[in-house]
Amino acid sequence: MEQLINLFILLPLVGFILSLVFPRRNENMLSWVSFTTVGIQLFAALIFIVVWMFYGGNVIDLKEFSIFQARGYDFYIDFYFDRITLTYLMIGAMLTFIITVYSRYYLHREEGYKRFFNIILFFYLGYNIVIFSGNLETLFIGWEILSVSSFLLIAFYRDRYLPVKNAVKVFSIYRIGDVGLILAMWLSHHLWHENISFYKLSNYELVHEHLAEHSMIGFAISFLIFISAAAKSAQLPFSSWLPRAMEGPTPSSAIFYGSLSVHIGAFILMRTYPFWEFQTSFRVFVVIAGLTTAILATFTSRVQSSIKSQIAYSSIAQIGLIFIEIALGLEAIALVHVAGNAFLRTYQLLVSPSVVSYKIREQFYNYVPRPKTIEDSWPKRFEYSLYIISLKEWNLDSLMYKYMWNPLKRLGSKWVFFTFKNFYFFFGIGFLAGLILSLNPQIISPKWAFYLPLIFSFLGLLMVIKAFTERNSVRLSWTLIITNHLTIALAISFNEHFDITHHIWYLSGVIVAGMVGYFCIQRLRGLEKRVSLDKFYGHVYEHPKIALVFLIACLGIAGFPITPTFIGEDLIFSHIKENQVLLAFFIAMSLIINGLAAIRIYARIFLGPHVKTYHGSAKRSS
Repeated sequence: MEQLINLFILLPLVGFILSLVFPRRNENMLSWVSFTTVGIQLFAALIFIVVWMFYGGNVIDLKEFSIFQARGYDFYIDFYFDRITLTYLMIGAMLTFIITVYSRYYLHREEGYKRFFNIILFFYLGYNIVIFSGNLETLFIGWEILSVSSFLLIAFYRDRYLPVKNAVKVFSIYRIGDVGLILAMWLSHHLWHENISFYKLSNYELVHEHLAEHSMIGFAISFLIFISAAAKSAQLPFSSWLPRAMEGPTPSSAIFYGSLSVHIGAFILMRTYPFWEFQTSFRVFVVIAGLTTAILATFTSRVQSSIKSQIAYSSIAQIGLIFIEIALGLEAIALVHVAGNAFLRTYQLLVSPSVVSYKIREQFYNYVPRPKTIEDSWPKRFEYSLYIISLKEWNLDSLMYKYMWNPLKRLGSKWVFFTFKNFYFFFGIGFLAGLILSLNPQIISPKWAFYLPLIFSFLGLLMVIKAFTERNSVRLSWTLIITNHLTIALAISFNEHFDITHHIWYLSGVIVAGMVGYFCIQRLRGLEKRVSLDKFYGHVYEHPKIALVFLIACLGIAGFPITPTFIGEDLIFSHIKENQVLLAFFIAMSLIINGLAAIRIYARIFLGPHVKTYHGSAKRSS
């Protein structure tokens, strides 16, 4: 029976591969593959749940296979099934089936019809990997798939400015969540001295024994998990991204940001609850954060002029309450709340176009003045101030730019001397000197042996910040991303002996993807007069094959689970010692920003309104 869990991963994978084969004009076959795949999954889930409950409903932990093993390190795939997985499985299967049937007619004759169903099945694959994951490493694979499919769905109308811009913005918030998850995995390795599974995490004696001796590390892991959950579920201070994500088609808004993806943060908190269950201070923090989000999101939802934004902030408020329920240990109530909120928001988003049309007609023929509410009894100055700040969404978006993205942009803009021509000179000298020192550790004093990893990791971080903020040369930005990975590998080599096998796992995917991406850039430069990063160029319209290959190269160089680099990144963190927090932070930031920089290059040169005027394009504010 346990082996049947593999079926829930294989079915979406097979459906996704089949959807890639059929031509885009064959709408019936594309939609048939999608809802048949999800329909079989739903039917199989019902049978599996009945059998599972008949045999007692015991927790299933299935260690599938180890991808890579080394001394003290084991990267393995693990699947887990309990009532949390059961709830999310049924919600996902039912809602995805409804959405695929609905989209069959909603997107009829849409130019991106095939692309939409490809991404939906790709998303559903990632969703199933997340909910069945038995450890953080397996969860991170599905997590990355959700991030990429989210970016592609928001940018579905890729010839428009705002969908593409908002897709990059949402992807950047997801990458912040990635930082939290990566650092939580790193600290977990040092706390447990293994890739701990969720099954072992439910062992009270084991958890209590470790946390009694390392309480600060335990709180740090819990806080990093919360950062990841808050970013994924649009909790404060990351709430502003959810309304921006509604730029995609209505079905994708319903399945992603109304029901499934937005509740993954609650899933992570429930899955790791046995770990932080007895950390009272952290539970109080989660309650306060959830309550604050619920209150602010409620006020914001009531002043939104867009029906999608109203639904988005209402969902944020409900998820804040779900976070409170989880922190209070009310798991059953939280699961019921997740299911109810998911189905309600999906329904609201699917009928929202009809509701808007109906309300507009009602205003013409049956106008009803606004009824008085409790706010009317408040002092007018307070009421108006609350209205204005809620209308501005509590300035969450501007604060994020002011304190996070703008400092990075200012730092990157100061590297004006860093041009493509002199880059190889500076990098060659620095990398060669570092390589000589790495190969001859006997000439390095113990003091410098501690600081050299920090120095090179910080230089790598500066490189990728420059890549992220570069406005002109595409080749320079892409090359900086590649050299950032090389610098990270060099920095870890100083820390302790980094086996050549580990170098291969980490750099093989980077080098191959980097060469493929560079070839695509050179090919595009030969076909087009100007390729830059100063605006969106929309070259996917005339060069779709180059765009697809370059997107795959971006995913490979960003550590997406299609190359060995994904495992290599985890290997790198296994070589960072427990007291090297700054080194772990520098490398985590580098890995996150280089993925964001790569997606930014793809968006800038291939997405958005076409630069050539003979192609029709939507207005900037559409």
